[in-house]
Amino acid sequence: MQVILMEDIKALGKEGQIIKVADGYARNFLLPQSKALEATPKNITLWEKKKAEIRARLEREKAKAVELSKKIESGLCTVKHKVGKNDKLYGSVTTSDIADCLATQGINIDRKKIQLAEPIKSLGEFSVSIKLYPGIMATARVQIVKDE
Repeated sequence: MQVILMEDIKALGKEGQIIKVADGYARNFLLPQSKALEATPKNITLWEKKKAEIRARLEREKAKAVELSKKIESGLCTVKHKVGKNDKLYGSVTTSDIADCLATQGINIDRKKIQLAEPIKSLGEFSVSIKLYPGIMATARVQIVKDE
């Protein structure tokens, strides 16, 4: 059965693609959950009209991501954390801590978009990558200081 995807599905394709899937998969999963439409001539013409709206929305999202990227890269996020002997952190600084710090600056980002290569376990300044939009990454400067 041919279907039009209504959203991005990792294993199948991007929103708007017309793909061929097993009949049972389409009837039992994709169609009931509104993840796809059956690719009939009527639905295809309706989808073509809707594509322009989707392109405009994606362009707006991309422009917002570029603007947010500039805002993130221009600032410095300071996280206070408790330390023990030899300035060693108790625990580590997590993506949640970084997301909370950015939120205090008016930058709301889902913690899942923050990418740490390894947990931060020492004081200092670090660069943290944030995936804002496909193809758009921002690098936030995060400074870890002692919590008095």
